[in-house]
Amino acid sequence: MSKHFTRELVAEQATIRAEPRQQLVVDRSFEMPKALYAATVALYLGFIGVLGLGLQSPGLAIPMAIFAIFIVAGFGVPMIWTKLAPQPGQRPLDLQQLMRRGIATHTGRLAGRDAVVQMMILPVLILVWGITVVAIVALT
Repeated sequence: MSKHFTRELVAEQATIRAEPRQQLVVDRSFEMPKALYAATVALYLGFIGVLGLGLQSPGLAIPMAIFAIFIVAGFGVPMIWTKLAPQPGQRPLDLQQLMRRGIATHTGRLAGRDAVVQMMILPVLILVWGITVVAIVALT
């Protein structure tokens, strides 16, 4: 059940602290290079392009356009989000820095090459899957 608390009751029980709150530092870029995000978007849009060209049908034009808009929005909105309130000194790594220093993940440190492979494996497989589907349709 819920219960309504009056301002007086809350003020009675609340502890007021005089020290200022520390600002929470949030890294919204995940430190990954912009080039990897651009490559991911390109591979996803390549998948839509392969299917659009390989399965040409007037009925698929609108769904393919909607998928492309969703992909662009799905990466564009977070890109805008990273620029809303940038913390001083926080920038994503460039590709050379990633390869040289690697990156810390939840499960431990990854070498740059391993991080790139981990990030790009799914978009590459999706594009290969699209090419395979179009090849199967073309051969049958």
